Amino acid sequence: MVETEPRLPDGTPFPTTYYVTCPRLAAAIGTLESSGLMKDMTDRLADDPELAEAYQGAHEAYLAHRESIEHVEEISGISAGGMPTRVKCLHVLAGHSLAAGRGVNPLGDETLDALEDWGRRGPCV
Repeated sequence: MVETEPRLPDGTPFPTTYYVTCPRLAAAIGTLESSGLMKDMTDRLADDPELAEAYQGAHEAYLAHRESIEHVEEISGISAGGMPTRVKCLHVLAGHSLAAGRGVNPLGDETLDALEDWGRRGPCV
């Protein structure tokens, strides 16, 4: 996993902070995305106020961390992965959970929990 700066070297604002770089992990997450999991998670946000509140907290934590790297006015208040109202990229949510640790992004944690043991063959290279 890598963490990117919120502004590219050419000055372009870049809201996505965390990227999953391990090919095995990225492929496993892609399989989850194709299963319809993102729609199910988005539907649950509408039906589960506690989950929606925790996901809002993940959004706020994401923004606070990115702000600690650099303030970029053009993307102020915009996180990634669909936060805080929908789920549009499990790769971002899983990356956030890996970077921030368990308990920060509930849907990132669920994504990681839904994966098979993608790391059992050793570290990604």
